[in-house]
Amino acid sequence: MTLPIIFHPEARAEFDDSAVWYERQRPGLGADFLARVQLVFDRLVAFPRMHQVVVRDVRRAVVSKFPYVVYYRVRPDCIEVIAVHNSRRDPARWQDRI
Repeated sequence: MTLPIIFHPEARAEFDDSAVWYERQRPGLGADFLARVQLVFDRLVAFPRMHQVVVRDVRRAVVSKFPYVVYYRVRPDCIEVIAVHNSRRDPARWQDRI
């Protein structure tokens, strides 16, 4: 059974805002960011437990080519994305969501 991905509201905003920011830096870069994060989401759906647990039951998946990580939980009925986090920022920005 394939688990659906659901987003914490702040994670969705981080994802969207980051794509817009990259697109403003250089046309096409935002689309590349979206594609790279989508590859992570595709892996999560295929292999939800492949990434290491880093805090409690939260796992971390690295986004290639960009300084981002996806923090997520595997729930019985879904994969919950907690953050699409710029790894150069303070991790406390997302940890209060767990």
